[in-house]
Order: sequence, then structure tokens, then C-alpha cells
Amino acid sequence: MFLETIQPLIAQHGYWVVFLVIMLESAGVPLPGESALVLAAVYAGATGQLDITYVIATAIAAATIGDNCGFWIGRIYGVQLLERYGRYVNLTESRLRVGRYLFERHGAKIVFFGRFVAVLRVFAAVLAGVNKYGWKPFLFFNAAGAVTWATLMGLGGYVFGESINRVSGALGIAALVIALIGIIAFIYFMRQQEKRLEMQLETAAEAEYGKASQAAEPGE
Repeated sequence: MFLETIQPLIAQHGYWVVFLVIMLESAGVPLPGESALVLAAVYAGATGQLDITYVIATAIAAATIGDNCGFWIGRIYGVQLLERYGRYVNLTESRLRVGRYLFERHGAKIVFFGRFVAVLRVFAAVLAGVNKYGWKPFLFFNAAGAVTWATLMGLGGYVFGESINRVSGALGIAALVIALIGIIAFIYFMRQQEKRLEMQLETAAEAEYGKASQAAEPGE
């Protein structure tokens, strides 16, 4: 499992692993960036070998840079390239349709709050570029979302890790294992929820586009 791989990498390479995973996820590669942030924050609180301020700053920088890369990939190469190769990064045709629907109606909200939803965290920037969302508002709402997300998740993980540090011996190790299980369970839950959300949004998008098509037909 990827989480089991990045856990020792965070312990060994620290901020660089956090930066790389979050940046790639934000650019459109389906990696567990939020999990990397939380694991690094827990590790910082539990061991003191990472500085939580730097962990959060690294996450903000990685998210902002990665999202801007994703935005310009979507803007420059456009929907045709994504329709052809998007399946290789799990950006399916249905997600492209959902993305168009969302950005037509809730662009700023998607850019800001997308950082807190797994499927949108990976694809929001690319979809913003594909759908010709303005770069200046994207930059503002994206940076605001990155700061809010990194601070909340980072501080939450750090406080938890610090509490683990106060418990010594086997009990402390057990608490850390429980934390990791909890993170994995949360990721699984989010994936189930995003599948449900995607189905609902796709149905709504198809209905909306159907109405628009009927309205555009001659004689209607």
C-alpha cells in the first residue's frame, strides 16, 4: 500500500516527500497528498524531528505550485488531450462532464473547497484550466484554499502526534497504529462518498445539458 511506503520516506526525507506527493497530486496525479500531510504532521508532533511550521509551509507551497501546473496543463493542452489520455490518471469522460457542469455554476467555490474533497483536490486545477476559468481568481481562491487546508490538517495531525508523544511504551505505539488505521479508514470513506457524489453530479449535469439542448432546438 502506498501509505506504508511514504511513511518511512517521510521519516527519512521529511519535507521533500511531503512537497513532492502534494505537488503531484495537485497537478492531477492521483496520489494521497492529504495523507502525506497528516502523516508528516503526526510525525512532527510525536517525534519533534520535523517542524510543524515547515510542514504546513511546505504543503501550502506544494499545493499552490502543483495546482498552477495543473491549471496551465488544462488551459494549454485542452479537453481533447484529457479525453484521450485522462483515463491514465483516472480523469474519465464522466469526470470531465461533471467538471464542466461544476465550473459553469460554482467556479470559485470549487477552487476553494475542492482542496477538502479528494476527487476535486486531484482534478480541480486541471478542470479549471480546461474550462477556461480566469487565472487571477483561480490564483486567489486556490491560494486561500491551500492555506486553510494545510493549516487545519497540519495542526490537527500535529496535536494528535503530540498527544501520542506523551504516552510511552507499547500504549504509544498502539495509539500510532490506531491513528494510521483511522487515516486509511477515512480515505476509504472519502472514496466511497466521492463515487456517490460523482454519480449525483453526473445525473444533474446530464439533466441540465438535456434541458439546454431542448431549449436550443428550433421551434421549441
